[in-house]
This record gives sequence, C-alpha cells and structure tokens, in this order.
Amino acid sequence: MPNRSAGAASETTGRPFRLPAPRRTGAPGEHSSETTARLRPVPADPTPDEPAAPFARPAAQGTTTTRPAAPPRPAHQPPAPSAPVTPDPALSWSATRPLVSFGEPEGYDGDARPRPLGRRGASQAAAAAVCLVLGLGLISGAVTGSWLVGDSGAEGSPSSFAAAGSLWHSVPVDQLFPPTVQGRGAGPGGADRTWTRIAVAPDSGCKDAFDPLLRKALAPVGCERLLRATYTDATESYVTTVGLLFTTADAPGMTALANRFRKERLDRRSDLMPLPYAAKGTPAAGFGAPQRASWTVSVLTEAPVVVYAVSGWADGRTVDDPQPAGDAVDADATTAAAQAGLGNEAQGLADRVERDFRRNVRSASEQPS
Repeated sequence: MPNRSAGAASETTGRPFRLPAPRRTGAPGEHSSETTARLRPVPADPTPDEPAAPFARPAAQGTTTTRPAAPPRPAHQPPAPSAPVTPDPALSWSATRPLVSFGEPEGYDGDARPRPLGRRGASQAAAAAVCLVLGLGLISGAVTGSWLVGDSGAEGSPSSFAAAGSLWHSVPVDQLFPPTVQGRGAGPGGADRTWTRIAVAPDSGCKDAFDPLLRKALAPVGCERLLRATYTDATESYVTTVGLLFTTADAPGMTALANRFRKERLDRRSDLMPLPYAAKGTPAAGFGAPQRASWTVSVLTEAPVVVYAVSGWADGRTVDDPQPAGDAVDADATTAAAQAGLGNEAQGLADRVERDFRRNVRSASEQPS
C-alpha cells in the first residue's frame, strides 16, 4: 500500500502554508466546488448584555477571546418637576435690551460744521425776515406794473392811465409804429415774421375811419385821436393796418367797454371790422374794405386806448368769408385767410405794437413830473 502521507507531502511542496479561515458559528461552510468566496452574513445588533466590537480582529481557531464589558447606558429620563419653573428676570429682554434714543437731525453750516436742524441764529432769522420783506415788495410791484409789460386787463394807477392818454402827441411815431417789427414765432406753426412799415396816416379824428356799426359801438368811450400805420410782410404778399384809438373815457368807462366786447363777442363780428389804411404808391394801394380778410380788436382797461389790426392780400383780391384772427390762428381753421396765415399777420402785429405802447407808457410814468 502506498504511503499517503508521503504523497500529500509531495503535493504541498512549493505551496505557501495558509491557516484555515475561522468560521463563525451558524455560517454554512464552503463547498469544494465553489470558486468564489462567499460573503458571510453580518450578525444582528448585539444585545445589551453582549455589545458588539465591530473592529475586533477575529480570533484564531482554537483560541478563546473575551470581550470587554460595555458600560451601562444611562437612563435619559428627566426627573419630574416638583414646582413650576419661573424665568430669571435678570435674563429677560427688558432687563438686557439697549436704551435707544433719537437725536436731533443735523445740518451743516457755511464752514461744513454739523449743526442741529431747526435752530437758527439771530443773523439767519434776520436775513430770512429781510428776504420776506423784499419778496413781498417785488410781488406787489409786479402786480402794480404788470400791465406795462404785456398783461392786458390789469388795473393801472391813475397817474399811468393819464400818462397813457397823452402819448399820442408826446411820443415820436417811430416809437409807436417802429419802421421794422420783429415777430418771433408769430407766424403759422411758430414761424418768425418780419413786418416793414410802408405808410403812416396823419393823426386825425375818427370821422370816416370806421364803419357805422363799429363807430357806434365805440361811441361810449369817445375819440380823442386816431393813429394808424400799414405794414407788409417780408415777401410783400400781405398787408396789415394797425391802429391806436385814443379815447376820452376814464378807467371805469374803458372797463365797461371791454366787458361788453367780451360778453357780446363784438370782436368776432364781421360787421364790426376796422377799415384799413390804403396808401397810394405802396403795396397797400388796393387795400380797401372788400379786401379785409382777418382782424382783431383789443380794448385796454389800464389805458384809454383801443388797439386793432386788419389784414388782407397785397394783390387786391376780395374776400368773401373774412375770419377773426382769434379763430384764424387755430390749427383746425380751413378758411382761405387762415390757410394763408392772415390771422397770424393781424394778431401778431397788433400784439407787438401793443407791447411797444406799454413800454412807452412805463417810460412816461417813470419820468419825474
């Protein structure tokens, strides 16, 4: 019989010696036919009496290991309170919150130093009082003299009213009717206009100067003197007569006439149009009553004066549907006079002559008596 121990020894010759892997109790053993190592099941959590040691090295087969006893788990049961707990007042918010106060707002003086607002020195209060007095004086002065710089309807002083009534014989004609008048923005759509004086009528009374109906409407204020001049535009396409009627009425009489014109709209009636002044040998030679296209009439209340203007074509064409300047300057107006800008001619020139007249009144009232 062959010796098996000798054969076994020869089969293991040259192989490294390996210890058999320990096997836990309860784990099934590996079969010789298995070629892949079987993963052993992880044991369940140990009981409190036997705590697990997850990082303990497994003991060799045939040895006995002892695990250290785990300390007992503390019982987390708070004791039952015997009395209600009261918070410490010293730890409350009311005892520890900061005290906040609001200071006065600060401004800065002339040297960039902070100062509380609302406090003014004596010098600042005095300066404010002086500014207030000066401001009131300027306002009252503006109200008193506003009519002199273009505000129609403002009441003037008795001395200025009287001075305005005497300007017809004390002011040169070139100041009342300048040879050239600039009308910035006076044309249609805000276009500029330039008017050149082509004729000046001799100063006269009002006989045959107005149509009968207009003469009747102006009769309550009387007629002291009538001054007229005729202008043409830069292209000599239009002609416009502007007039200054100096009346004999006082301030209440002028106010009553102005109120009547406004309430009854007398300045819009075509049968109350002023007559033009047609000078021979000028572009206005054929400017008569049938050629009137647009007009304006302004009754002043701060001076005994009525300012008017009437415009037409320079070629002498007649107009069947004249239109007041206040309507002809409207953007929606469709009449021939409006489309040609004749409303702008009459209104623009009358406004500039009226402004020059107010300047002359102011200069006359400022002169020492």
